[in-house]
Amino acid sequence: MSVFSEPALEKKLSELSNSQQSVQTLSLWLIHHRKHSKTIVKVWYNELKKAQVSRKLTFLYLANDVIQNSKRKGPEFTQEFSPVIVDAFKHVSSEGDESCHKQLGRVLSIWQERAVYENGILDKLSDVLQVEKKAKKRPYEEIKVNDDDFASQSSPAEPPQTADLIRALQELENAASSDAALRQRISALPPEVQDTTLLHKVTDKESGGRLSRLVEEACMLLADYSGRLAAEIDDRRQLTRTLAVFLQSQRDGLAQNEQKLEPLPTGREQVPVFHLMSHLQNK
Repeated sequence: MSVFSEPALEKKLSELSNSQQSVQTLSLWLIHHRKHSKTIVKVWYNELKKAQVSRKLTFLYLANDVIQNSKRKGPEFTQEFSPVIVDAFKHVSSEGDESCHKQLGRVLSIWQERAVYENGILDKLSDVLQVEKKAKKRPYEEIKVNDDDFASQSSPAEPPQTADLIRALQELENAASSDAALRQRISALPPEVQDTTLLHKVTDKESGGRLSRLVEEACMLLADYSGRLAAEIDDRRQLTRTLAVFLQSQRDGLAQNEQKLEPLPTGREQVPVFHLMSHLQNK
């Protein structure tokens, strides 16, 4: 691990990408230098505010990884992020789109489930997302009702739009089960990490410390991968339910449109036609 300094951290944050490997690598480096946690959080927050909109969410992914994986070593990061995390959520949420808000909600749900922070902070984070959600709603005066609006909806429950389904399917293309690079990293773990029968190779303190670090990094990697897989399962279940609603709405719409079709003239409705034909024949 390289020596810690503010310029070094700023450089690493500028090179941070949205890939899981990039987030995890920097997270491990930060945890290794946890005695500088106060400076790390200060620089992180400053760089977050300066980052491009498309990169801001990645900064929160990094904070999430650091907060969760550093707890076993000490409470430093949880405590240092506490005063700024609500403002960080506000900043990212105010500049993000609907997809960004969804990801923020996912991070918050994990923190709530694992009690990462006390209820007061979690409630404030929840309020941030609720305020942003309400702000996105259009006022009644801006809503124009026309036939096209009703044509795209077959029930008052507002079934999902095709664009939403496409977006959800595209997000699953980048899910954990499709992360070939991460699976390769897991399969490339040293045999000593996977096979306890090889512990006899540890002959001194140095080799034991090296193996301990390898095992710790492997545990972090596998724990994060398991969490991503669990989140993917939830996403797939939600998508299955959404698809069922969408298909039912299409069936209902088709049935309504079929009822609107005019039936072919029969019985008495044909009489005027026959009278017209007879009149022409007589002429």
